[in-house]
Amino acid sequence: MTRVKRGGLAVFRHFSPEVRLRRFSASTAAAIAALLSAAPAFAEDIQEIVVTGTGLGAARGDSAYDVVTIDRARLETVASGRIEDVLRDAAGFQQFRRSDSRSANPTSQGATLRGLGGNASSRALVLLDGVPMVDPFGGWVAFPALDPIRLGQIRVTRGGGTGAFGPGALAGTVELSSAGPNDMSPVWGGLAYGSRDSIEADAGVSGEMAGGFASIAGGYQRGDGFVPIVGENRGAVDGRAKYEQYSVAARAVIPVGDDTELQANGLGFHDSRTRGQRFTANVNSGADASVRLVGRGRWGWEALAYVQMREFSNEFGSIDDTRSTTNQTLDQYNVPATGLGGRLEIRPPVGEGIELRLGTDIRALSGQTKEHYTYVAGLPTRGRETGGKTTTLGAFAEASVDLGDRVTLTGGGRVDRWWIRGGFLDERTLATGAAITDVDYADRSGTRPTGRAGIAIRPTEAITLRSAAYLGWRLPTLNELYRPFRVGADATAANAGLKPERVKGIDGGVDFRPLPGVRLSATAFWNRLEDGIANVTIARGPGTFPGVGFVSAAGAYRRRENLDSIRSRGIEIDGSVALSAWRLSASYAYTDARVMASGLAAVLDGLRPAQTPKHNASATVGYEPEGGPRGALTLRYVGSQFEDDQNLRALDDAVTLDAYASVPVMPALRVEARAENIADARVEAGISGGNIVERATPRTFWIGLRYGGR
Repeated sequence: MTRVKRGGLAVFRHFSPEVRLRRFSASTAAAIAALLSAAPAFAEDIQEIVVTGTGLGAARGDSAYDVVTIDRARLETVASGRIEDVLRDAAGFQQFRRSDSRSANPTSQGATLRGLGGNASSRALVLLDGVPMVDPFGGWVAFPALDPIRLGQIRVTRGGGTGAFGPGALAGTVELSSAGPNDMSPVWGGLAYGSRDSIEADAGVSGEMAGGFASIAGGYQRGDGFVPIVGENRGAVDGRAKYEQYSVAARAVIPVGDDTELQANGLGFHDSRTRGQRFTANVNSGADASVRLVGRGRWGWEALAYVQMREFSNEFGSIDDTRSTTNQTLDQYNVPATGLGGRLEIRPPVGEGIELRLGTDIRALSGQTKEHYTYVAGLPTRGRETGGKTTTLGAFAEASVDLGDRVTLTGGGRVDRWWIRGGFLDERTLATGAAITDVDYADRSGTRPTGRAGIAIRPTEAITLRSAAYLGWRLPTLNELYRPFRVGADATAANAGLKPERVKGIDGGVDFRPLPGVRLSATAFWNRLEDGIANVTIARGPGTFPGVGFVSAAGAYRRRENLDSIRSRGIEIDGSVALSAWRLSASYAYTDARVMASGLAAVLDGLRPAQTPKHNASATVGYEPEGGPRGALTLRYVGSQFEDDQNLRALDDAVTLDAYASVPVMPALRVEARAENIADARVEAGISGGNIVERATPRTFWIGLRYGGR
C-alpha cells in the first residue's frame, strides 16, 4: 500500500511500484490520536521501507549513451504478443533471421544491434532483472519465455562496453525489467483465438506478502502454423510450421531491513516447434532461478546469484531436388547446458554530484551436444558427443561526475579473466562402439581489459549533446566452438580454436526535448568488430566434409572462422511525442557494414555481413485514453539484406503494418483485436540451397478477451 500526496491529501493506493510500510513504536501507538492532530511530528516518527522489485537503477552517466526506453503501454499493445517484435521499436535491433519465435529455429534467435551480425549468437547482452538471458550453450535467446505482458519496462542501450553488467555487450545491452504490482491488477488474464487455429492464454495473480509483494503468472501459445516455404518453391514435403509454447514466472520481493530488500525470481519454459517438414522438430526447455539483495541506504549495493538449466533437441533432414522426399541426416537428441553466475555492485557515497560504481561478476557455463548422424536406410550409424566449459571472472569500476548543472562526465573500466576448458569431441560407430574420433582440446585462458567513457553537455534545458567511446568483448559460445549445424542443405562446422571477439567504437548524438512529452534523438556511430566469428563458405557440395558429414549438390559447406574485422558505421534517429491520450514513436537506423577478411575468408573482403540490412525503420501511433477504447498501428520497414556470407543470395526488403485495438465491455474486461502483417507482405527470412525461399509470419488475425490490466 502506498500513500500518495495529492493536493495536500494522503491517498492510500494498493499495488504501486513502491510498497511502503510504516513501523510505529509502542509509544506512538498509545498516542495515536494526538499524533493525528500533529501531522509534522507524526511524519518525523515514520520509518519508511521502500520495496520496488528493481535493481539500483540507472547510472548517472547513462545520459552520455544512446538509450531507448520502451514503456509498459507499448508492451501491452504489440500485435504479435512477441517480445522480439517489441524490441524492433529500437531500430537497429535484429536477429539473425527475420522470422519470429513461432517459426524460426531457436538457434537463429541471437540478438544484436548496429549491424554487428554475421552469425546467430547474441552480440547484444540481454538481461532480465539483471540475469543474462542468452542460452548458456548456444548464445541465442529463448524469446518465448519472455512474455511482454510480464514486463514493466525495456531499456536498450546501443553501443558496447557496458562494463558494469559483464562481458558480452559488443553491440549493446537490452535490460528487461519485470512488471511491478502497479502494472497489473491483483488478478489478470487473457484468452485469444487467431488464424490457423492458434490459441494464446495468459493469467496471473499479484498481491502483498510479508511486507512486500509476490506474483505468479503463466502463459500458453499454440498454433497449426503457416507454411514457411513460399508457394512457387513448395513441394510435397512442405507443410505447416506448428508450435506449442508455455512458461511460468514467479517473483517475491520482501524487505529484510530498513533499506534492504530481497528479490527471488523463478522462470520455467517449454518451447516446441517444427520447421514445416519431417525431421525438423526442435524442443527447447529450461528453468532459471535467481536471488538478488538490494540495499538502498547511504551505501547503495546489489548482490545477485543465479542458476540456469537448459535442454535442447533438434532434428535435421535433407530434401531431394524435387522436394518430394526427406531423409533424416542428424538427430541432435540432447543438448544439456547449465549456467551459474553472480554479481556484486557497490555504490559508496563519495560526494555531491559524484557516483562511483565498484563491483565484480562471474559466469560459468557448461554444456554438450549429443547427436546421431550418418543415416543409412533411415537409421543412424554414428554417434557424436562434444562440448566443454567456459568461465569469465571480472571486476569493474565506473565513475560519473556532474560539473555544475550542464556537464556530466563518465568513465570506467573492467578487467576479465577467461577460461575455455574441458573441450572434447567423441565420435563412435553405433553398432560396435568403436572410436572414430577421440579428441580432448587444449585448455585456454586469457585476460581482457575493456572500458568506456562519455560526456553529456546540456547547453540549454531542452538540448543534450553527448558522445561516448567504448571497448567490449565476447567469448565464443560452446555452440560456436564445438557444435556443427545444418540449415536446409547447407552445413556448418564448429571451430574449437576460435578467438574471443573484440569491439571498439565511438558515437555522438543529440537529444532534443523542446516540450514535455516530446523527444527527438539522433546518433552517429562507428564500430570495428575484430576477430568477428562468422560462418565462412569453404566449399560446395556434393561431398563429405569434416565436422558435418555429407553435403548434397544443393548445399554449401561452411565453417566458423574469425574474420579480420567487421566495420559498421551509421546513424540512428528516434522520436516520441505524447499528447493527451495520443502517443507517437518512431525509429530509423542506417547501417553501412563491411567485412574485412583475409586467408580462407579473403573472398568476403569488402562484402556486407550476412543478414545485415542497410535500412530499417519503425513507427507506432497509439491512442490510450484512461478507461476507454485503445488502439495502435505499427508500420515497419526492413531493407534488403544478404542471406549468405558471399552476398550471392539477396532477401528483398519488406513493409509490414500491424494493428491493435481493445474496447472495454465491463470495468475490468476488454475485447481485444489484433492484426499482424495486415497487407500479407512477403517478408523473406532465408534462402537455402537451390534458391528455396522461406518467409516470415504472413497475415494473422486475433480476437480475444482480457481481464484486469491497468
